[in-house]
Amino acid sequence: MKKIIFPFCLLFLVFWSQAAIGQTKKTAENLKAAYEGESEASAKYAAYAAQAKKEGLVPIATLFEAASRAEAIHAANHKKVLEGMGIKPSDATPALTVKTTAENLADAKSGESYEITTMYPGFIATAKGENEISAMKSFRWAMETEKKHMVMYQRALTAMQAKKTNGLPTLYWVCPKCGNTYDVAKPEASCSFCGTAIAKYIRFGK
Repeated sequence: MKKIIFPFCLLFLVFWSQAAIGQTKKTAENLKAAYEGESEASAKYAAYAAQAKKEGLVPIATLFEAASRAEAIHAANHKKVLEGMGIKPSDATPALTVKTTAENLADAKSGESYEITTMYPGFIATAKGENEISAMKSFRWAMETEKKHMVMYQRALTAMQAKKTNGLPTLYWVCPKCGNTYDVAKPEASCSFCGTAIAKYIRFGK
């Protein structure tokens, strides 16, 4: 009887281990995709900021600069979680296409919309099912920030269409831990996403 049970238990352990590896691999794949996407967004927004400056749209350039930093923070967070899994993601140089600032705003808004409605909700659900808590937190910080970015891009695009960009915010703050972005003169004392103190926020504009 013991001879029969032992092979069965061994087979079960092998099957369970392979299933666990498969689950972790899916979250790891999602983290890699998110890391690459956020890295590309950071580079893209930096290029969009430069274009906005060329067009004399300083408030929009400042918005893109702040968003670029936020996306870089998201990428760094995703990378940190991956490294905690023993995986080192490869860095890639994204191919960037820069158009007019109005087109760039529309592109940025579209990208954020995809992330908050499709990409991150799916990634969070998968990470939750696999009990990958750190991945869930990194994904959620990024998603909640992207929701704010999309509103900011829409407002800037509306202002451009109405030719009233002078009324746009000129000061932005970015949380260095989670990327949370504020467009007010004085943000809350501590980040509503991760609790980081206001003294550590990164300032953009004036």
